[in-house]
Amino acid sequence: RARSNASSNWSGCPRRPFCKYCIAHYWGQVRLVHGSGATGLQLVQSYSDSDEDSDGAWEGRLGDRYNPPVDAQPDTLEVDRSEIRTQILLATASSTLRGRHSFTHMLREREQGRCRGSSFSHGECSRIRTHFLPNYVSHKDTYQQKAFCGVYSEDGNMFLSACQDQNIRLYDTTRGRFNLRRTVKARDVGWSVLDVCFTPDAHHVLYSSWSDYIHLCSIDGDSENHTALDLNPDERRFCVFSLAASSDGKEILGGANDGCLYVFDLDQNKRTLKIDAHEDDVNAVAFADSSSQLLFSGSDDALCKVWDRRTLREDRPQPVGQLAGHRDGITFIHSKGDARYLISNSKDQSIKLWDVRKFSPKEGLAASRLAVTQQNWDYRWQQVPQRALKRHKLTGDTSVMTYRGHGVLHTLIRCRFSPEFSTGQRFIYSGCSTGKIIIYDVLTGSVVSRLSGHDACVRDVSWHPYEDNIVSSSCKLSSSQV
Repeated sequence: RARSNASSNWSGCPRRPFCKYCIAHYWGQVRLVHGSGATGLQLVQSYSDSDEDSDGAWEGRLGDRYNPPVDAQPDTLEVDRSEIRTQILLATASSTLRGRHSFTHMLREREQGRCRGSSFSHGECSRIRTHFLPNYVSHKDTYQQKAFCGVYSEDGNMFLSACQDQNIRLYDTTRGRFNLRRTVKARDVGWSVLDVCFTPDAHHVLYSSWSDYIHLCSIDGDSENHTALDLNPDERRFCVFSLAASSDGKEILGGANDGCLYVFDLDQNKRTLKIDAHEDDVNAVAFADSSSQLLFSGSDDALCKVWDRRTLREDRPQPVGQLAGHRDGITFIHSKGDARYLISNSKDQSIKLWDVRKFSPKEGLAASRLAVTQQNWDYRWQQVPQRALKRHKLTGDTSVMTYRGHGVLHTLIRCRFSPEFSTGQRFIYSGCSTGKIIIYDVLTGSVVSRLSGHDACVRDVSWHPYEDNIVSSSCKLSSSQV
């Protein structure tokens, strides 16, 4: 396994004169590197004016010279008095250390027999692991086209990667391995596979593209059984940008370019709900927790909405509440998994932390809508104008915390909470248009790590649920593990 420093370019690839993209593995990271002998990019059909529709959206390189703004003194007033602070401090045993959090102090306490049971608690182990974040990279694989998605299975035993070459690749990641297990040829693909996810039992994968269908594919055994799940949309050009499977594996949630939420019931083999949810593309959907009753959606209208699955009606769709504060479209949302907190990534170059018990008032919704209408630049191929980088809060912004330091350009960049098991969800990590992974401290808002290794936009990121590595997926550089 070849290794390099995380801040170095991958220049030692033995196949560099011949390959277009390479995958690299960070301990924590996987990356795709552009080879010097590569030919020009293949032109493909553009399906819509929506975000994920053209190769032009992926031509951003580090030469763009964009340095994402960072808050020197993040406003922590709301997060300091929130319950998420208590949750994280308890999960990392910080509340029991009386402010003495150094690694050496914890070791001294254990050696002197002052730890409960003469060993570290799970929280104390999580606290120690927060001092050792992923920081270097090693090369892993090679693609010929752009990687769009990459995600670990719930148990961390498999990694799933989707590429513009219409291939879905499954890697065996047990016991520190990262070996290609099988390659599945996606069907009915328009331009590229845009989102993928595992079913809860990890026996199937779901994927979407510019198509009327979501596809379900079995990954057990040697055979491949593809099932096309017809969403019956009204739009002629239709795409599901975001997918999520319910915890019981019975329902699939999708967000589409027609502004609607779709729910497909696998037992009934039909679409059971179509909700007119937003005024623009729905770029992100998520289940709030394992009960699968609360749904989150995020859109280019800059709003996050919370829906109760039990009261949803197609004829009168009403969200439980709305979260306003972003100035531009939302590219991704991720739930903390407790039906209480979620984060949203936005084209306004920020991530916001939300508490679903604090919905936005009408003036907040109006302020956010007005801010969106004043955006007259296209994040896919233009640089961020200075006027778009306003830092003061909009009227009615009910977010708990705002994080700045990463760039959101070219594509629907994703962000997530770090794992509960290893970090107590102390961090938020995000892809970045500058080719980095940016890691924030949830409670302070500060950037605690910038992981380099790509020469173009990092679109997707996935932290192993139990081990200390992160996988990143990039347009010029593909899946990386940090």
